[in-house]
Amino acid sequence: MFRLNPRFRPLKVFSRNTGMTFKSHPSTRLSNNHPHSILPCLLIRYFRHRNSHHSPADHHEFVNSDENSTTDNEAINLKNVLKTEGNKPAIEIERALTRCKPTLTEDLVLNVLRRHRSDWKPAYTFFNWVSKDGRGSGYSPGSAVFDEILDILGRMKRFEEVHQLLDEMYQRKGTIDETTFGIVLNRHAAAHKVDDTIELFYKRKEFGLEIDLAAFQTLLLSLCRYKHVEVAETLYHTKKNEFRPETKTTNIILNGWCVLGNLREAKRVWKDILASECKPDRFTYGIFVHALTKNGKINTALKLFRAMWKEGSNPDLAICNCIIDGLCFKKRIPEALEIFNEMNECKCLPNAATYNSLIKHLCKIRRMNKVYELLNEMEQKGEGCSPNARTYVYLLKYTKKPEEVFEVLERMERSGCKMNSDMYNMVLRLFMDWDSQERVKSTWVEMGRSSLGPDRRSYTIMIHGLYDKGRMEDALYYFNEMTSKGMIPEPRTRGLVKAINVKAQDGVS
Repeated sequence: MFRLNPRFRPLKVFSRNTGMTFKSHPSTRLSNNHPHSILPCLLIRYFRHRNSHHSPADHHEFVNSDENSTTDNEAINLKNVLKTEGNKPAIEIERALTRCKPTLTEDLVLNVLRRHRSDWKPAYTFFNWVSKDGRGSGYSPGSAVFDEILDILGRMKRFEEVHQLLDEMYQRKGTIDETTFGIVLNRHAAAHKVDDTIELFYKRKEFGLEIDLAAFQTLLLSLCRYKHVEVAETLYHTKKNEFRPETKTTNIILNGWCVLGNLREAKRVWKDILASECKPDRFTYGIFVHALTKNGKINTALKLFRAMWKEGSNPDLAICNCIIDGLCFKKRIPEALEIFNEMNECKCLPNAATYNSLIKHLCKIRRMNKVYELLNEMEQKGEGCSPNARTYVYLLKYTKKPEEVFEVLERMERSGCKMNSDMYNMVLRLFMDWDSQERVKSTWVEMGRSSLGPDRRSYTIMIHGLYDKGRMEDALYYFNEMTSKGMIPEPRTRGLVKAINVKAQDGVS
């Protein structure tokens, strides 16, 4: 058992078992045959065009080589088989897949798996079928396919299957690499299996990988990413003789405390770095400036920012962006715009992130003329300044009615920016908030067709939105469907469902 350095407070481990009952509500289920006419034509056309997962007959004016690809068509066909046969025994699903007679390739297999990132059961069934000598096709999955299924299973905390696959990969020789190990470490750390994560690190040699400084930094990064910074720093100090200290390693620890929001510990590590042989680099400054701005210490951050200029250690784009975002958050937008203008003079050219910070906060105060002035500038500059999904999420977030949603999506279409899961979820939330149920249903269908959802966030939006609208049975139905897919509900969602069940029991009694 790995022990924490006593100078850190002990980590607390919580365990909770919540008993719940469900009511089946099949009448609310959204099938793939749901009529598209209930969603405005612009949204339908946009969703189909941007995601390229429909046949050319559905939208002939947007046909291109990607949309008409054989791989996409075969992947959609296999996904439909997995969905249709999903409740049957694995052997029957495999027979149905065999009857499809697909031409198995690495691209096709990855395509199908990525359409099931939030649904591990069909993904794993498909992978097992593919692994059985490709059912006579001669295809054998490569490292990328193994990495994809490991990530899916790890995300859903199916660690027994993860370890079985690792053993299988070891038998194949040469399929386990740094990417594979990084995925496995990340997923164990994300599940807060700290001891298992460290134990896995020291098993690297068994899988033919070296235990070196770069690998150690990957371990620390995984632990810090999922809030186990105390463990990571204790490891760093206890393993100094095994892995020589360097700035990159201390940056990982500093960033861990900053992401955790513990400014006191971040300041301590910052002082330790200044006093050590590992002198701060531009990344160190960037991390600490970000911590200061995130904790509302914008004046201190500005002093450090100005000091960098005076010392000749010119702040990079990331640091400038951080200062601008911090000033905007404090509603000091004129100062943020001043630094924005100075960036051009100092040859530190702004990028999409710079513009997005300004747009986000200008949207909040409804200075829409300035927002669209900046948006026009982004479109004109192109390259690294082109509007991205985050830009349009900010614009959508502050829309007031459905017509404005369609205007934003139309502009997004013209810019060539593709939909992502965050965008779908934002549209879903807006329509739910406005109680536009027909558009909610159509957006839900399009998410499924695009393979960008629904994910846990989508289900959370549906469950809480339906609850707020007084549709308790519908909320329970979506909760049941989410958990049947192996998704882990957020604590607040569990609490909400528990409250629904208590109300239902009180009503019966």
